Amino acid sequence: MSQPDVFPPSEEFVRRARVQGMEGYRALYDDALRDPEEFWGDVARREVHWFEPWKTVLDWQPPAAQWFVGGKTNVSYNCLDRHLDGPRKNKVAIQWEGEPGEQRAITYLDLHRLVVRFASVLKARGHKAGDRAIIYMPMIPEAVVAMLACTRLGIIHSVVFGGFSAEALKARIQDLGAAAVITADGGYRRGKEIKLKPAVDEALEECPTVRDCIVYRRTGSETTMKDGRDLWWHDLDETATEDCPAVPLDSEHPLFVLYTSGTTGKPKGILHTTGGYLTYVTATMKWVFDLREEDTFWCNADIGWVTGHSYVVYGPLSAGATGVLYEGAPDYPAFDRWWRIVEKYRVNILYTSPTAIRALIRQGEQWPNGHDLSSLRLLGSVGEPINPAAWEWYHRVIGKGRCPIVDTWWQTETGGILIAPMPGAVPLKPGSGTLPMPGLLPAIVDIKGNEVVPGQEGFLIMRRPWPSMIRTIWGDPERYKEQYWSQIPGAYFTGDAARCDEDGYYWVLGRVDDVMNVSGHRLSTMEVESALVKHAAVAEAAVVGKPHEITGQAVCCFVTLKKGAHDHTALGKELRNWVAHEIGAFARPEEIRFTDALPKTRSGKIMRRLLRELVTNKTVAGDVTTLEDMSVINTLAAQHDED
Repeated sequence: MSQPDVFPPSEEFVRRARVQGMEGYRALYDDALRDPEEFWGDVARREVHWFEPWKTVLDWQPPAAQWFVGGKTNVSYNCLDRHLDGPRKNKVAIQWEGEPGEQRAITYLDLHRLVVRFASVLKARGHKAGDRAIIYMPMIPEAVVAMLACTRLGIIHSVVFGGFSAEALKARIQDLGAAAVITADGGYRRGKEIKLKPAVDEALEECPTVRDCIVYRRTGSETTMKDGRDLWWHDLDETATEDCPAVPLDSEHPLFVLYTSGTTGKPKGILHTTGGYLTYVTATMKWVFDLREEDTFWCNADIGWVTGHSYVVYGPLSAGATGVLYEGAPDYPAFDRWWRIVEKYRVNILYTSPTAIRALIRQGEQWPNGHDLSSLRLLGSVGEPINPAAWEWYHRVIGKGRCPIVDTWWQTETGGILIAPMPGAVPLKPGSGTLPMPGLLPAIVDIKGNEVVPGQEGFLIMRRPWPSMIRTIWGDPERYKEQYWSQIPGAYFTGDAARCDEDGYYWVLGRVDDVMNVSGHRLSTMEVESALVKHAAVAEAAVVGKPHEITGQAVCCFVTLKKGAHDHTALGKELRNWVAHEIGAFARPEEIRFTDALPKTRSGKIMRRLLRELVTNKTVAGDVTTLEDMSVINTLAAQHDED
């Protein structure tokens, strides 16, 4: 294997960095290694305001962790109130741009007022600490307001990506037992209105726990409102007050539940709590992005994903940053929309996904080259491993060869970034997440838990708890234990394959379970299969991810049909639309392959591994000893060759 290029930070970058040089990183990492509890206690005292101090930093009864036990804090207070006593009061917190072109510069004082008013509305309607709310909104400031208003009162929120269908929304409302849904009439995407309220109406037909549906008027289009349940945001604001103090909450009070795909058809609700999560995302916001007071930071993730929670809302606002929020598509009205935004707002830090980077590469260099990107000083990547070619293009074309790239590895379950370079300290290797954050103890092991030699692939695990770690799966603690703590006893099982090189750099290779990563969206194969077999014509389905140069992976479906003649061309299109309706447009399969039979083991389990090999390598070279009927895979391979 050839040695990758190494990109050390420039002397100028090191000179101004929060963490300077490898000696600075090593000192911080060794400090955490020596006494983790003392280290995290110091970080929590420095980064978070506490109404009451904690008694114990960590109570660790594997797999149950409690951080800063007995301490009381509030996320909304940390993101807003504590900034109002100094010059940050008039600093821009959110620089928002709507897709049609509207602009709003919202200061910390402005945002505090908006959040307090909406929290007073929720409080007046009887919503309180421990209640649950669903937030289903476009990328507008009011989505952030809704999140922070919930945290102000201790209402457990779950943000649902606006691209999800009514069926997916309903499942999340029902699982959470939500009392409120906060939504909008719609939003804008590629010049068109994307309606949200009709999906909410459809979902709420079978959600009896919901007593309030609060609707923000974004587009102004005609909207059906149900008496006694549906309420306009602007009407409620007329009776709002500006006296709604942040509630002191226990450090382990549930903050949010974020649903993500698992290896079964049912999405799992990842639960994060208050004090440990906020401590970790605030600290990593500063370590990884080398955040300065004057920076304008743009993470262009949707708030429906964990990246949006941690590094659009809670991390940046807790750290007192100015963040950019953009509603629409990166290629509307032209391929240079992002670069116009970078130039207009003088963005200093850009944090995006490899999927977006690959799409930008295809559009051509003339689009970014047509704009002044000289304000950029740091670039970031998130969502999946970034291939070296995309890394090098990002570095050369967007960063003009002078901006370090922080390639970050983490998960919905981890809450914050676990492996990433500190840009003023760690030399970069394209394609590697480089080194772990202080306080993290990763390892690469075999299935028995034995560490493998450098360079060998294995399972990525974490041997030590960290403050922002998942606490449980909502309503299913046994599933939590089985999925994350039973594979390698005493260690958190990430579900990712990885290797570690001679320099201790981590290279994450992708999932080892049946979860696809499509444009940074984790999507369960089982979830798509479940949607397909609900269709009247489908007898059985097997779904795998296949490599895709833009989205990372694309959804490929193998389908057997019930008896009867079918027009495969028409049915293929119908099934693609069916999946989009059942789950969301982002889950729409790229390919439907009809087959008479699926490869199965003798016990009847579908061998997706062989199908994945087939769509990835166009051949099957793996172990087929448990395959019941070899002719099935031979037939599929022959069909693939014909295609």
